[in-house]
Amino acid sequence: MSTYNIKLGDWGTLNADAKAIRTEVFVEEQGVPAELEMDSLDIVCLHAVAYDADGIPVGTGRLLPDGHIGRMAVRKIARGSGVGGALLQALMQQAKVRGDHHVALSAQTHAAPFYTRHGFAIEGEEFYEAGIAHINMQRNF
Repeated sequence: MSTYNIKLGDWGTLNADAKAIRTEVFVEEQGVPAELEMDSLDIVCLHAVAYDADGIPVGTGRLLPDGHIGRMAVRKIARGSGVGGALLQALMQQAKVRGDHHVALSAQTHAAPFYTRHGFAIEGEEFYEAGIAHINMQRNF
């Protein structure tokens, strides 16, 4: 497991690195239309970007004002290294600090076991977003 420097901030501060990761993972790898990937919610979210030992941005995620965590993405070069878990923990900690009682997310179905390991429970039925299977998940604090 590697160590990552996770920076938290607003869209104005972190958008260049967050956009690069999200474009690589969601648009290029998964075929999500670019106009769906970046949305008007980015401006109101708390963003997290993880940097490797060389200062290269390798992962990102965001926390919405309503307690949803979204746009979790890790570049191929860093998958399986623990960076996704570190980002998720950082965003959950921020939600706790601001007084949220739970967090929720829409996970790509293949990623549900990852979120389950971090205390999330599946809620409801599978659905499709941008042509990709998703499942709603929630974790109470």
